[in-house]
Amino acid sequence: MLGWFQALLPREQKFFDLFEAHARTLVAGAASLRALLDGGERVPDRCAEVARHEAAADVITRDVLLAVRRTFITPFDRGDIRELITSMDDAIDQMHKTAKAIALFDQRQFQPDMVRLGDVIVQCAGLTAEAVPLLRSLRSNAARLNAITEQVTQLEDQSDTLCDEGLRGLYQGPARKDPMAYIVGAEIYDHLEKVVDRFEDVANQVSSVLIEHL
Repeated sequence: MLGWFQALLPREQKFFDLFEAHARTLVAGAASLRALLDGGERVPDRCAEVARHEAAADVITRDVLLAVRRTFITPFDRGDIRELITSMDDAIDQMHKTAKAIALFDQRQFQPDMVRLGDVIVQCAGLTAEAVPLLRSLRSNAARLNAITEQVTQLEDQSDTLCDEGLRGLYQGPARKDPMAYIVGAEIYDHLEKVVDRFEDVANQVSSVLIEHL
């Protein structure tokens, strides 16, 4: 009886608005991180941009977690809502960690595979931003959502390859003259790869929502 009654009540749509707002911060953060990897004197400015996007995302995440506690009817399972917004926030948190590492090492030039990883991150953010609005209608959008999650998984595989090739290039190139170049470069590669890993976590959470609610 309770389930039938709840089915008649309007579902709270503000969650989707908040998810989409957060996805926009992911796209903006990814764009700033990619611009950062172009190097030059604008690097500190780009680091600051990433930090601003991360702060905006934190506010949205808090709003979602608060709404979960206060809303009677949620669009899907409360635990799934928390996991989804947390995984999205982890992605932009990792972007911020990457920018902070770059600022710490005072880097102004970046290896080609670092730039390519930046491109992968931008693609992942774009796919996430496409996927989030589709959650408003899981059944009708299931095929496209599954395709998006598969694309993100493929991009994560690509990021692993780029990281391996980049580390090899560091070892065979700059590190032969300057061992610190390998240490610093490896740290940046690790951070960039983890950003893609976090986007794969988002994709996995979307897949989990689909499995549980279809």
